Amino acid sequence: MPWRTTRDPYAIWVSEVMLQQTQVRTVIPYFERFMQRFPHPRALAEASVDDVLKHWEGLGYYRRAMHLHRAAQWLMQHHDGRVPNEKDLFAQLPGVGRYTLGAVLSQAFDRRLPVVDGNVARVLCRWLAWRKPLKAKQTQDWLWSTAERLLPKKAVGDFNQALMELGQQVCKPRQPDCTNCPLRRGCGSLELGLQDQIPVSTPATKSTPLHTAMAMVFKKGRVLVVRRPDKVRWANMWEFPQWECTLRNHRSLAHHRLQLRTLTGLAGRKWRKGIGIRHAVTRFTITFQAWHVEAVNGTWQSSFYSAHRWLKPNELGHLAFSRPMRRFAEVLADGQPHR
Repeated sequence: MPWRTTRDPYAIWVSEVMLQQTQVRTVIPYFERFMQRFPHPRALAEASVDDVLKHWEGLGYYRRAMHLHRAAQWLMQHHDGRVPNEKDLFAQLPGVGRYTLGAVLSQAFDRRLPVVDGNVARVLCRWLAWRKPLKAKQTQDWLWSTAERLLPKKAVGDFNQALMELGQQVCKPRQPDCTNCPLRRGCGSLELGLQDQIPVSTPATKSTPLHTAMAMVFKKGRVLVVRRPDKVRWANMWEFPQWECTLRNHRSLAHHRLQLRTLTGLAGRKWRKGIGIRHAVTRFTITFQAWHVEAVNGTWQSSFYSAHRWLKPNELGHLAFSRPMRRFAEVLADGQPHR
């Protein structure tokens, strides 16, 4: 892993943010491209939002990129572009929570701070045979206090990384490799034969289905793309105008015409049904249905979208789209037939 060959706090910070809710093998190429484009906080701070999001495109959870961008700008304004090794100062930066705080400062500066991710939680729960639900507040408090008590006086970053990798490579969620585990002799779960039952999980919540209509509005060979506002899902990403529907109105052209006019100030004609895709995100499964529309009149105005552009289909690759929007953009750019 490229971030393990450096003590640069900025590089470690970027890697830890990318690794949140993302697998290592997925992160590596993104990390390398991101660091090549933004090798230090100054480069990141001076970049445009579009540039940052474009280099993050495909990783998901885009708010992480926005937090990094804003944090870099704050560092340039208030800390000479340096990543602070002071716990209280670093904790104030956008997007820095308890895990990021401990991971970055322990690895970069050997600060005596714990980390608890899913891997560490699994190791500690199994090793000490903790049988309360993993997501319970009591369990989370216990995990952090236990991880802190276990910290060595030196090489804290190495210890934290080793504990995480033990969970990733040996103490796996399913079929843990107990035979080769260095903690097997004192493992409470192994002694009780409960290694497959600990940690205690809570039943997963059912995914909520959502229906979204999306208008690909064309005018003189160009298509309308709009930028989402801040503080919403897929914040600041580009998309085609869209709106949520109910089962009752997701096929209603009258409803769609009204929504397009309300969102963009534009009216359209010759509505044709395009492709549909399904995308899972957090607790939702979203079904996107595209409609191809010819713009006829109206002046752009929107109280929701922060910006708009009219682009040729082959120009869409320059913008940052969410994963489902990128699929629609690629179909449009490739000139594939629409269903």
